Amino acid sequence: MDKTEIHYHDSLKTILTLIENAQVKMVMAANSQLLWAYWQIGNELNERIKQQGWGSKVIANLSKDIRSHYPTVKGFSERNLLYMRQFAESYHGATIFKLNHFWSQVKTITQPSVALIESIDHELIPITQPAVAQLEESTFLDSILAKITWSHHLVLLDKCPNLGKRFWYMLNTLEYGTSKNILRMQIESGLFERQIQQKKINNFSATLPKAQSDFANYLLKDPYIFDFVIAKEHADERNIETQLTQHITKFLLELGQGFAFVGKQYSLKVGGNTYYPDLLFYHIKLRCYVVVELKARAFEPGDPSQLNFYLNVINDQLKNDQDQPSIGILLCRGKNEIVAKYALQGYTAAIGIADYQLSDAIPKNLRSTLPTIEDLENELQNLPNPADERN
Repeated sequence: MDKTEIHYHDSLKTILTLIENAQVKMVMAANSQLLWAYWQIGNELNERIKQQGWGSKVIANLSKDIRSHYPTVKGFSERNLLYMRQFAESYHGATIFKLNHFWSQVKTITQPSVALIESIDHELIPITQPAVAQLEESTFLDSILAKITWSHHLVLLDKCPNLGKRFWYMLNTLEYGTSKNILRMQIESGLFERQIQQKKINNFSATLPKAQSDFANYLLKDPYIFDFVIAKEHADERNIETQLTQHITKFLLELGQGFAFVGKQYSLKVGGNTYYPDLLFYHIKLRCYVVVELKARAFEPGDPSQLNFYLNVINDQLKNDQDQPSIGILLCRGKNEIVAKYALQGYTAAIGIADYQLSDAIPKNLRSTLPTIEDLENELQNLPNPADERN
């Protein structure tokens, strides 16, 4: 390939990238304009209902007339018009200014604190509230409301009445590109309460650099919900581990964004012996290895010792100069928080302790038809293990 062809292909690549970026911006702009129109329509309906006492029959007639004028345009069913009303009621002018104020604060920090999120519902922002009709288009288009889709807004309106929590789920959706179905699952499983409100047990602040400590604590959940794992009678750690790796995509989803699966029962050779941590991950944003140890029982004071050993070995054998110190997550079927806090004192490796919950939705009379541990292990033998490629 001569220089002319090289320059041509370089230019083609640049132009294609520009077109792709422009297409993304066009889609985002179209979404923002659609939401702005829905917000205005919702306000129009609310004003008419207040001033002229319109009832549900008028909304139904409006839907029919709009669709008769624009038969190919979707989104103006009676149900959607009622959602537009709710959208406008939930985010009137002063609320949009408040959300913009908090969004500007969040942009300058790594992750929002519980106090910041909770203050959204209570703090009065010293602003002049504009009349609904006078709210500038640019104010709405610059708000976080205009950055997520109408489908996401419908989930939030249905599932999350609290403004502060809605704001956090919007932030989470923007950061991770969460789909509406995943958003619904997150709200129904109480992700905000488990990840933000819950007081978590760990020694991260004493063992990690501050930036890594804050983010690691933010990512930790309590409890973790593995509703795709069947809570069979007499299930041990290996049974639960096998089910988790069988459903690795769902497991990673519950762990959170940024976790990459390295292997299960990863082989560590020390002093002529071989040891096997349950599950090994690498977190891309934290830039560190993460060991997950499972206990099919409640927490006991000696549990962190084994995990501390694994972390010390991994920091010595796997961690390189670019990696941050490794982190351990100990998952148990319940814990005494006071005992857990005392048990963590004195360790130099970073360890977090959390509960986990399994699914018990399967009737007992059907559980005998479920695959055995041996069945699952045989099935997993055919799956590639990333750990093997590293040895």
